[in-house]
Formats: sequence, C-alpha cells, structure tokens
Amino acid sequence: MSVPPTAAELARHVQARETTAPELLAAALSRIQAARPLGAVVSLNDGAQAQAQAVQARVDRGEALPLAGVPILVKDNINVSGTATTCGSRILASYVSPYTATAAARLQQAGAVIVGKANMDEFAMGSSTESSAHGPALNPWDEARVPGGSSGGSAVAVAAGLTPVALGSDTGGSVRQPASFCGVYGLKPTYGRVSRYGLVAYASSLDQIGPFAHTAQDLALLMNVLAGHDPLDATSLHAPPAFATGTADDLRGLRVGVIQESLGGNTPGVDATLQGTLDALRGAGAQVAEVSLPELKYAIAAYYLIAMPEASSNLARFDGMVYGARVAGSDVTEAMTLTREQGFGPEVQRRILIGTYALSSGYYDAYYSKAMKVRRLIADRFAQAFGSFDVLVTPTSPFPAFRRGEKTSDPLAMYAADVDTVAINLAGLPALSVPAGFETVDGVRLPVGIQFIAPALQDERLVQLAGGLEALGVVQAGAAPGYDR
Repeated sequence: MSVPPTAAELARHVQARETTAPELLAAALSRIQAARPLGAVVSLNDGAQAQAQAVQARVDRGEALPLAGVPILVKDNINVSGTATTCGSRILASYVSPYTATAAARLQQAGAVIVGKANMDEFAMGSSTESSAHGPALNPWDEARVPGGSSGGSAVAVAAGLTPVALGSDTGGSVRQPASFCGVYGLKPTYGRVSRYGLVAYASSLDQIGPFAHTAQDLALLMNVLAGHDPLDATSLHAPPAFATGTADDLRGLRVGVIQESLGGNTPGVDATLQGTLDALRGAGAQVAEVSLPELKYAIAAYYLIAMPEASSNLARFDGMVYGARVAGSDVTEAMTLTREQGFGPEVQRRILIGTYALSSGYYDAYYSKAMKVRRLIADRFAQAFGSFDVLVTPTSPFPAFRRGEKTSDPLAMYAADVDTVAINLAGLPALSVPAGFETVDGVRLPVGIQFIAPALQDERLVQLAGGLEALGVVQAGAAPGYDR
C-alpha cells in the first residue's frame, strides 16, 4: 500500500517548475476517466483548464501559492460558479451555480484547480452514498460495499488517488464516516471555523465543510487555507488558522479520554484497532483513561429531531418556482406538489415529512424543543469531560464498510450507523477520523477509522495529534489496492 503524491508535494513540484498546473490537471482527468465505474465524480468543471493556466501564469510571475496547481474535487453541494451543483438530486439536475462558495474560492485563491464535483447522498441525507440521483459511489477497497456517506464521492476520490485531497460536508458524520470506510483522514472542523457560504444547506445549525486527505501535512495545508472569518457567513468565527503537523513528542503527557459509551457493539476489528491505537498512545507517554458521557445515548434521537426539521425548512425553497426542475400542474399548488414529488428521492421525502411533523402545532415542544434541550445537555457533558482530558476518542464507526443494499430497506439501521459521530455535530466540536487499521471481512481487508474529538476551536490539536500518530506508525493511510498508482 502506497500513498499517492500528496497535495503538499504536488504544490512544491509546480513551484519548483518540475511540472505545471495544466499537466497535473490532465493527469487527474485521466485518473478520473479510468475510475469512472467507482461513481465518485458526477460532473467536471468546464473551466478547469482555464483555471490551471491562470494558476500557472501566477506561478510563472513568482507568486508563492500554497496549493499551486493541486487538483481537487468538491462535494456536489458546494457551489462553484459555472459548474453543475445538483446535490445528488433530480430536482437540481439542470442547476448551474451563479456564484462560488467561500471555501471553494479560498482554494482557488491558494492555487488549487477545482476539477469537478463529487458524488453524494441526495441533499447530504444518508450514510452510504446510495441515494444519489447519479447512482451509488463504490468503495474502492471492495466495490460490493458502500464508501459511507453522505460525502462518499469525496472519500472515494482521495482513497482511489483521483485527487490528493477533496472537500465534503459533515452534518452528522458525513466526512468522518466515509473517511473511516475508505481509509483516509476526514476532519469535521469546529462549527463556524470554515465558512458555510455557498454550501447548500441541509441542517444549518449542524452543517460544516471539511477536508479529506492522506496525510496530516495535507490537512494542515488545507485548513490553513479554508479556515478563518467570512463576513458572508453570520456564523463564521474570528479564529485565524495556525495548523501544523506534530511529532511523537507532542503525544507525551496528552490526556486521552476513551468514551465508555462507544466501547460496546463494535466489531472485533474495530475493537482491536481502537486498542492498538490506545496502546501506541500509552507507549508514547500519553495518559489514557475512560470517561462516561451517559447523555450520548440520546444523541441519535436528538440529532434526527433537529436535523429533519431544519431540513424541512431549508428544502422548502426547492419548489420549482424560481430555479431547478419544474413539473407543470393545473395551478401553483399542484405544480409545487408534483415538482417535489418527482424531484426528491424517497429518503429526502421521508426526512421532510418527519421534520414537518416535528415542527407542527402541538408537537414542536414535544419533539424539536425537547431535542434542543438534550443538545445542550450533551454539549455541557462534553465540556465537563474536557476539564479532565485534552482529547476524547471513539471508533468512527462500530463496523467497517457494509455491503451495498444492506441497510437501504431499514432507515433506522442506516441512521444508527452514525451512532459515534452525531453528538459531535450537536455540540459543535471538531473531530478527526484517523485511518488506524483494518478488519478482514469475508476475505476482504477493509479500513477502520478511529475518531478523536477536541474542544471547540482546538482543531489544530487534532492535526498535531495526527502528525504524532503518523510518526508512531499508527496511521494506515494509502491508496486502495488497484489504485495505488
């Protein structure tokens, strides 16, 4: 297993005139074409060639660009001017973005070339990237299995070496869980650390853009570009980025709390990977102990009673009246009804219906309002735990990638797949899935991720920790077999 050229390496090669941005773009497009059966990429950026040439001109003028010429894919719910932004939905099949999201604009300013859009569960509602109107994305470690979701296409792109890095969005684990299933890093930043301007909203109080990468160095590189206040996002925080990779020495004295509630129900390979990671931390001088957060048992219920009502509100704008698909009807009401019925897939319709019900008269206090109170309890319990620990740790998922179709007929089983991740979004905390091991299932070696959680605005601590784990040899990142070119 080998790690493909990293974003940091490619940028250095372009700055040193050892290659050019157009050459890197051509190579990325070739890899994307060869890997089309994986379903990772749903559209290409027609302006990418001009973008690469403009980057090269800037380099030739002597500009130092941290992401010079680096090809990157972004999730299909992140707007980039002149590109299709479908959110994996039929209702936006013909929509072309008239503007660029702040996160994407910052990548471009830093010299990155946005190659295209990555596949996703429709409107980011899913944990397997099976609900996309473009068809499913496949896990490159075993194409019979899912890559996770909802940012599955972005995770597949990095795991298969299509681009060295990619962007996703994380509402309840949608960066971390696919990172775990595909054997790459996935970082969910502190809420407000990366601008949400230009990200199509699913649940506005939970959504956050985050990166996928093979190395801690690339995570640091991306976050130093992406993070920082944005006046276009009212929830954006004034927290200048200062990301750097760490060493094994940085782990000495680190107080690591293992969340007891995450220790049950895991597969043997997940348990073994967690214990191996903890043993390595102890060997490096970290202090490891268990901590109980009993309120986490309510996290899944609270999460869906907040996310679905917010989705119901956010998706009300997709009615065929201003943009997107429109189905003709005898009057406005029928046109809206038919447009939404035919434009939204079954999972999106299910969440809108549940969310609308939870917000309806007589039920708001019983469901949404109560869930918000539980959210506060969970956030307070995390804050209490961080009084004794520098980071908390859980498996990212209780199991490795499951087979396609295994959970699609059981929505509750699909929702339960996020049991280790949703609480972090409820509390607005940063968390990182680290590719720390493997489990062999039915003769196939599948990646396993371990999740580290830090206090709010301590995202840098997670990237530093990742560097230390790389130095210890804990991290098992690399391209999936057959894609390690």
